[in-house]
Amino acid sequence: MNDNDAELDPVVYIVIGRVWENEDALPEDAIKIHALLTAPDEDDAVRRTLEALQGQGFAEAELDQIGVMDGEPDDPLHEGAYQDALAGNVAIVTFTD
Repeated sequence: MNDNDAELDPVVYIVIGRVWENEDALPEDAIKIHALLTAPDEDDAVRRTLEALQGQGFAEAELDQIGVMDGEPDDPLHEGAYQDALAGNVAIVTFTD
């Protein structure tokens, strides 16, 4: 067996940012989000995240950080999102007060 036959785990990105439900919203109206998704590279991850946020009806978005998940998360909040990302979806976790 050579290295080309080994199946590689997909890269799961986490994108952290803020979204607003309408264009006239104030900065303090921001909703914090984490997006988990698979993508071939960071540029595609950002593009897919923005498309998913738009599809969910958010009018504005600011993405602050992007990183790669180092395996399945321990916290239950992100476990389901991680599994959704592995299934090819863009999973959006929102944090509201």
